[in-house]
Amino acid sequence: MRRWRERYEEFGFRGLFDRGRGMPSPKRVPAAVVERVLELYREKYFDLNLRHFHEKLRGEHQIALSYSWVKGVLQGAGLVARGRKRGVHRKRRPRRPLPGMLLHIDGSRHRWFEDERWYALLVIRDDATSQIYYAQLVEEESTLTVMAALQEVIERKGLFCALYSDRGSHFWLTPKAGEAVDPHRLTQVGRALRELGIGMIPAYSPQARGRSERNFGTWQGRLPQELRQAGCTTREQANRFLREHYVAEFNGRFQVAAAERGNAFVPCPQRDLERVFSLQFERTVNRDNTISFQNLTLQIQPVKWRATLAGCTVTAHQHLDGTLSLSYGPHCLGHYDAAGTPLPTAASTELSRGRGSGVHPWAETRS
Repeated sequence: MRRWRERYEEFGFRGLFDRGRGMPSPKRVPAAVVERVLELYREKYFDLNLRHFHEKLRGEHQIALSYSWVKGVLQGAGLVARGRKRGVHRKRRPRRPLPGMLLHIDGSRHRWFEDERWYALLVIRDDATSQIYYAQLVEEESTLTVMAALQEVIERKGLFCALYSDRGSHFWLTPKAGEAVDPHRLTQVGRALRELGIGMIPAYSPQARGRSERNFGTWQGRLPQELRQAGCTTREQANRFLREHYVAEFNGRFQVAAAERGNAFVPCPQRDLERVFSLQFERTVNRDNTISFQNLTLQIQPVKWRATLAGCTVTAHQHLDGTLSLSYGPHCLGHYDAAGTPLPTAASTELSRGRGSGVHPWAETRS
């Protein structure tokens, strides 16, 4: 106050103004750097979101500027629209404390190649850590693609406690639209998970799957640009890129630590996951020991433990690779190709024999 009084007495009101007014800040970013940032965004990273672009500046161009500064420059240049204000405060559901307690599965249909082709990105994510266990582009989210994803995760990680999903028809049967699901009428996915002892939890609103929705927002804001820069133009190339490179990079950026040490995954005791994750249908054996299945006639070969199977109810399995098989209780009655032709293998060996010898008959078939 004493210094202000002395300046006021000497210079009047002008003496009270900050003497740094009108002078450039010593922390001012050079104009060349500003032009470089704008040029990179206009010419190379025009379709990246702000956070993604900021990471590229730091990681690939060694431009160590703050996120707020980059955001302000791009908005000031009219290259990025200003975001709207946030809504009302909501309380987030706490995460599960251990990996493997709850997995989320969902699909996002999007133009991932930035052209007219639409694909669904099927993702399985852990609730405790947000780690991505599976991410692949498929033609559509269906029973077969969901089963293939779950089988791969269980083979790599083990059995988990519960699966959280939307109320799609491949997960749940809903008697009336908008009402609760019927937990007693199982779909093929529900039947497979029940055999493995895995629970299922349905989501009744998009808000209930908030983390999954935000996760797909991140995927849609990053994956198309990464595919373009990696030169991926087909679904096969994109899936290879996801498996070999980008899922690990995505987890390294967005995975969080679990609340507690350890995990809830347990080894899978089932040795025939290909049978569990197959489409299963019951059929009655005809008098000539054949069954009719999808316009095919499948012939059952003679077995030693029964004179005839006529009139018996058997299970037809449609496997994920397109092959077919028949089973009666613990017995495998045959393995067929997609056209119904018996495969010349030991597939008719009893399942009990396969367990006793340590080799499953369907495993022998594949070999």
